[in-house]
This record gives sequence, C-alpha cells and structure tokens, in this order.
Amino acid sequence: MTHKVHPKSFRLKSAGDWESRWINEKRFRDYLEEDFIIRKFLEKKLKESGVQNIEIERSSGKANIIINSARPGFIIGRGGKGAEDLKKELDKKLPPSKGEKREMKIEIREVRNPWLSASLAGQWMARETEKRVAHRRVMKQAMEKIMANKEVKGVRVEMSGRLGGNEIARREWHAKGRMPRQTIRAIIDYAGVEALCTYGIVGIKVWIYKGERFD
Repeated sequence: MTHKVHPKSFRLKSAGDWESRWINEKRFRDYLEEDFIIRKFLEKKLKESGVQNIEIERSSGKANIIINSARPGFIIGRGGKGAEDLKKELDKKLPPSKGEKREMKIEIREVRNPWLSASLAGQWMARETEKRVAHRRVMKQAMEKIMANKEVKGVRVEMSGRLGGNEIARREWHAKGRMPRQTIRAIIDYAGVEALCTYGIVGIKVWIYKGERFD
C-alpha cells in the first residue's frame, strides 16, 4: 500500500496556513480542547449555512473566531442578532476558563464563489447524493461547475461506499485537467465530506488545483 499524506498538511509551509493560529505552552491542552469544542459546535449548528472552514486566532486571553461562509447573512441574522445569539450559546458550551478572563469575537466572512472551495463543492455533492440523485451525475455536474472558473487548472472528485444502494461498496473517481499532487508549491484545495444516506454513509473527496505559488 502507498503512504498517503493529507494535501493540506503537506503544503503548510509553502502554499497553505494553519486553521488554528496561536502559541501557548502553558495552556496548550485547554486551548486545543476549546478549539475542538468550537469547531464541533459550529459545524453542527451552521450545517445549512454553507460553512467553508473555521479559523481560530488567539492572543493574550482573546479569541477571534473567523467563519468563512457562502451564506453570511443566514448566520448574522437581522441586525446582527444571529451572531450575538451564536456567541452566547458558544460561551455556554465552553468549559470555564482557569484564572483567565475570556474575550471572544466572532467574525463572519463571505465566500464569493463556492465553486472555488473544495469543502463547499463537497457539501453540495453530499446534499445531492442524500436526495438520491445518481452519483455519476453528481460527480460530472460538480466537475463542470468547478472547471467553469478561470482560476481552476484541474479537479478530481471521488466517491466511495454503497453507491446507488448496491450491496457491495466500491469507489469511483473522475478527474479533469492537471492535478500535481506531489508538487509542494502547487495550490491544491482538498476536502473530505460524508453523505448520510438511508443505505449507509457515502464518502466524498474533492481536490481543486489552482496553479502554483512561487515565493
């Protein structure tokens, strides 16, 4: 078997960045636990809001949570009430801070083109699969919509599980354009999503190649 490396972790130094940006040796364990709780809660709460990813920045007792979403208005709500309610709910979920005042800020950013995001494209594929649309049709439609953007140089989509409700699980994939997965300077957006179908879970993987970065 081949040794598989996560596309994002493979390119952290060259073409990517961490989604949690902070350093604290004394409270590393507490902050790491908080990050897991924040992400788990927001992903569940904002499931229908088209969340691409959640970034967390910390500095001296302050936590800035950045939510990148295709539907920011759905999260913010009327007059910003949705964001405030979300902040209060999240504060209740987190464990009490040990001898440190906690300041939390939620920042919501708009993702202008969801078809440039592997995560949002994968979420769309999952929704279509759960509606019992044929998997090959879903894969081809997703590839066409992603490749319609000028920034995209190549795409690969993969689905695995009991495709179409068959008894034996299998894997199918389609690719279009270039996909240099072993090139470190290549900008490749990757996401893994699960579709919860009546016959079981279908795994979806999306790779989007957006050219190379020369620093």
